[in-house]
Amino acid sequence: MRVVASILCLLLLLPVVGANYETGDESWRDIEVDMSGWTDGPELEGSPMDNPRPGDAVFRIDVSYKPSHFGSEVQGQIVIELFEEWAPNTTSNMIKNVENQIYNGIFFHRVIDDFVTQAGDPTCKTLGVYPATSASCGGGGTGETVDMEHHENLSHVDGAIGMARSQDPDSADSQWYIAETEAHGLDPENRDDEGYVTFGIVRNGMSHVRAIATVPTTDDPSGEEIVVNPASTAGRPIWEVHISKVEMIGVIPQEDEPVKDETQSFLSTTAGKITVSLVLIGLGVAGYIFYAGSRIEEPDAILLDEN
Repeated sequence: MRVVASILCLLLLLPVVGANYETGDESWRDIEVDMSGWTDGPELEGSPMDNPRPGDAVFRIDVSYKPSHFGSEVQGQIVIELFEEWAPNTTSNMIKNVENQIYNGIFFHRVIDDFVTQAGDPTCKTLGVYPATSASCGGGGTGETVDMEHHENLSHVDGAIGMARSQDPDSADSQWYIAETEAHGLDPENRDDEGYVTFGIVRNGMSHVRAIATVPTTDDPSGEEIVVNPASTAGRPIWEVHISKVEMIGVIPQEDEPVKDETQSFLSTTAGKITVSLVLIGLGVAGYIFYAGSRIEEPDAILLDEN
C-alpha cells in the first residue's frame, strides 16, 4: 500500500510539470501577419535584414499625401518589421510609443529626396490649417530617451527605419526616419560620432516612401531639385504628409510550422495532464485490487490440489 501511495503522490504532481506562464497584454503578438501581399518592398543588397525573421513585431503606418502640387491625394500603408533580437531597447521603445498612440495624427516634418523621410515628433500636428503647427515641431518628443545600440546585422539599407537624435548619441526619443535609398554614410563605421541606430525595415509600401521623398518641400518647391541634408527645421512638405494611424498588427509567421497533433496538444495542457493522472491512478488502483484478489484465491487452489 505504501508503494501505491507513493505512486499516487507522484502522479498528482504531473499536472504542474511544464506549465507555461505568459506575461503582458500584447494581444497582437498572437496574430501572424499575412505576408503573401508583400510585393512592394525595398531593393535588397544581400544584408541580414533582407529576410523576415519569425516572431518579429510588425507595425503599419497609414498615410495620405499629395505627390505634386496639382496631383490628387494618395492614401497608402507602409508595413515595417522590427528586429527585436538585434535592437531590443530601441524596438521596445518604438512599440511603447505606437501603443501609446503618440504618432496618430502627426505629419512627416522633414523630407529629403534620395535620403530619408522623417517623422515621429508628437508635436508635429496641424493647428487649424497646415502648415500651422507647434513651434517645437521638429525638436519635440516624449522626454524619454533610449541609449544607442548597434548590431553588426543592422545598417542603413534601402528601406531601413532608424532613430533620429541630437548630437548626443544617447538622445534618441520618439522621432524616426525611413531611408528612401541606401544611406550607409549614417552607419557607425562610416562616422566619427557613433552614427545612427537602425532597428527595422519596410516590408511593404516602399513606393509610398519613395513618393513622399519627392513631394514639394520648402527647400524644393518643385519637388525635382536635389537638396543635400537640410537642417531639421527644413525639408518641410508644402502639402501635409499626414499620418492618420500607426498600429501594431502582428508578428512574422513561424517558418514551416508543423501541423499540430491535437492529441499531443491536449496532453500538454493542464487539463490533459490531470486526465492522464486520473487514468493512471485508476489503472493503479484496479491493478492493486486485482493483485490482492489473486493472492486471496491462491491458497484455496493449492489445498484442492493437495487433497
